[in-house]
Amino acid sequence: MRVWEGYYTYLMDISISPSHIPSPRPEWVVRFARIGLIAKGVVYCLVGALAFMAAFELGGQTEQGAGKTGVFQFIMEQPYGQVLLAIVAAGMLCYTLWRLIQAIRDTEDKGNDAKGIGKRIGYAFSGLVYGALAFTAAQLLLGNGGGSNGTDSRQTLARELLSQPFGQWLLGAVAIGTMIMGLYQFYRAYSGKYMNKVQSEQLKPEVRTSLVRAGLVGYIARGIVWLIIGYLLLRAAIKANFREAGSSSQAFQFLEEASYGSYLLGVLALGLICYGVFMFVRAKCEVISTKG
Repeated sequence: MRVWEGYYTYLMDISISPSHIPSPRPEWVVRFARIGLIAKGVVYCLVGALAFMAAFELGGQTEQGAGKTGVFQFIMEQPYGQVLLAIVAAGMLCYTLWRLIQAIRDTEDKGNDAKGIGKRIGYAFSGLVYGALAFTAAQLLLGNGGGSNGTDSRQTLARELLSQPFGQWLLGAVAIGTMIMGLYQFYRAYSGKYMNKVQSEQLKPEVRTSLVRAGLVGYIARGIVWLIIGYLLLRAAIKANFREAGSSSQAFQFLEEASYGSYLLGVLALGLICYGVFMFVRAKCEVISTKG
């Protein structure tokens, strides 16, 4: 009898103790992350493909149409383009929400010290950037032009900052921050940190090495684009002219105008395709943290 009483007491204890109640794993966060990474991979693969075509003047493609917003227009022109663009926009929205969850709930356990806050701000910034892209895609779907009025988002940012007190200094700080982000991409590539949460053992051995190398090349290519965009922002700050700023399409044009520019742009384009492919690897193999 005492045994049954003890067992009953134990059951009552765990029934009223919240710490014993297992919380359900928020699988929707994992789904958002994986869908978002796939959408990001699609966009980067298309950006790289269009930039490569622009480098060697294939299919009448130009550098202006090879940026992310140009990719949206390219998707719209395909069969079932509106449906495809809607899927890509939804995927980028998923990516945005995942990044914001990382920043707000600290699912990566970065903490509240200066370094941790900096990492979380980076997650939030990444989310907002892709949220803006999702909004641009939605505008295009709704027939509002998708920001095709001749002024890209970075020129808009430059114009707004230059209109503020100490605007040149503010824009200069943004430019330096952008270039630091570019250098960080190199650091991630050469340190191998881009593989930290990717369980590459899930991949077949014969393709694992190639895909890991794709990530290395991809992060280097992405770093180069960030550095060029940062340089264009810095030039806009020095000249106090927002039109000197530009996004990836202007970065491609800047590279194209250099010596052997077509070849440089072609190599960079292949690197961006590699980055897109590695996003697919992350979507399949990355460990997505959901604790918070």
